[in-house]
Amino acid sequence: MRILITGGGGFIGQKIAKALAGNGQLRGTPITGLTLVDLAAPPAVNAGFPIEYLACDISDRKAVEQVFVRPYDVIFHLAAVVSGAAEADFDLGMRVNLTGMIHVLEAARAQGTCPIVVYASSVAAHGGEEPEIITDGLELNPQTSYGSQKVMGELLLNDMTRKCFLDGRGLRLPTVTVRPGQANAAASSFMSSIFRDTLQGEPSNCPVSPDFPVWHSAPRTVVENFLHAAEIDGAAFGFNRNINLPGRTDSIGEMIAAMTRVAGPEAEARITWQSDPVIETIVTGWRTYFQTDKALRLGFRADTSFEDSIRWFLEDDIKAPTP
Repeated sequence: MRILITGGGGFIGQKIAKALAGNGQLRGTPITGLTLVDLAAPPAVNAGFPIEYLACDISDRKAVEQVFVRPYDVIFHLAAVVSGAAEADFDLGMRVNLTGMIHVLEAARAQGTCPIVVYASSVAAHGGEEPEIITDGLELNPQTSYGSQKVMGELLLNDMTRKCFLDGRGLRLPTVTVRPGQANAAASSFMSSIFRDTLQGEPSNCPVSPDFPVWHSAPRTVVENFLHAAEIDGAAFGFNRNINLPGRTDSIGEMIAAMTRVAGPEAEARITWQSDPVIETIVTGWRTYFQTDKALRLGFRADTSFEDSIRWFLEDDIKAPTP
């Protein structure tokens, strides 16, 4: 079993790699090799099987072809320009999120082995005139360039699966929080920084009001759902290989209260409240209430509380607070 993770230097890519290293197998087959790809060579992961670390710009077709000099059985495609950056730079978003997606799918097709491709899409696929509560099978209506690029990737994944070029599974991710590491250019970045940074002794600004609702999921749960997507029979997805992952809806205020119950009041005191019209415009276009019957039926898991997300961050990712 050979596995590829694009975006393998990102926090989700690293967590999937570590989970695979811990399991040693996928789909009941021992892992014989793992390749992690990102713009810069990803950090090393300890494993009982060989891992290679490659620098690759997926918008460069020839560079992607070099990554595929040997075939893969499972491909986790996570590499992307995130929401805020894709909105600010349309050409960059198109080059990576769409053209890069095409390069990865074409290289997977060229193997001639119909590999499993698990694609990180986004709930930014929804918005506009869609109803307040999103159910399975609704017409997609993205309101950002990032969402539109993700939807185009979903359509390609579906069609190339229909043609038996690959075995696709697309996961529309909720906002993932609490994200470790440094803040990135995602419009949702503050939804982690107001917890991650303040728990580590740093201030953080919240650009939306406390009553702003968020559809979210914890990193542990998201990684578990990625691995589950690779494990199950692709035919179980039906004609549409793209699904809304389970999550939960809490307001920012409720999430902060959960943090305080777990970790005490000090972190909350480090939050400032200054609005940001650019961020507000992007995130208020996202849907925040979902009914994910199909994903739950397929065995994907939802979080039960935001307190768990805080506890898991403290267990998995916390760094020493600044004195």
